[in-house]
Amino acid sequence: MNDIDNMNENMVGQSTKLIELHQLVKIYDTSAGFFTALDGVDLTIEKGEFVSIVGKSGSGKTTLINMVTGIDQPTSGEIFVAGTAVHTLNENQIANWRGVTIGVVFQFFQLLPTLTVLENVRLPMDFCNIHSREERTRRAINLLELIGIAEHANKLPSRLSGGYQQRAAIARALANDPPIIATDEPTGNLDSRSAEVVIHLFDELVEKGKTILMVTHDAELSRRAMRTIHLADGKVIRKN
Repeated sequence: MNDIDNMNENMVGQSTKLIELHQLVKIYDTSAGFFTALDGVDLTIEKGEFVSIVGKSGSGKTTLINMVTGIDQPTSGEIFVAGTAVHTLNENQIANWRGVTIGVVFQFFQLLPTLTVLENVRLPMDFCNIHSREERTRRAINLLELIGIAEHANKLPSRLSGGYQQRAAIARALANDPPIIATDEPTGNLDSRSAEVVIHLFDELVEKGKTILMVTHDAELSRRAMRTIHLADGKVIRKN
């Protein structure tokens, strides 16, 4: 049994608590001195929740999502996601774990410019060596159909609008059918119409059982979520 199989096995039979953070601390050593980005955060997110994370610039929003996704490691504290103790994994283990557990959607899309939209969506399956090559292509096309841009499958990202690029990024995040979608300011570079399409997609994903963790500075957007976590100075000050 390989690492991915073990991780998938760990997800089976777990409670509804999909994400658990215990006394999470992150301190950065900067040129101006030590900066505490997260200061003893405790947080639980259930399966199937759509949770927004809000707060002023520097409150720790992006750091928090980077902890959950394994992009960054905590100074101290514990991170459990889908039954895996993320804070104990090494770099290679985190990459494999993330590939099947969390789909990440970035504000600036981060689609590879030299690959077509279809190839970008297929990339996570290639990385994790999931499915046959034919099945990867079929699944990528199905995902592009799901988000309504299948006709653009063979175009390079630069030929798409920002809204369509973000849809493609969401399709890529769904490639390995992860239980969690984590996104940092997903509508920050979109017009209001494109932003509404993206949030509607998130609503549909939650209805299908996905868990969405969304960082946003947009108060109106945060109200679309089922629950909002308010951060200030690296601390959770309110959950509602």
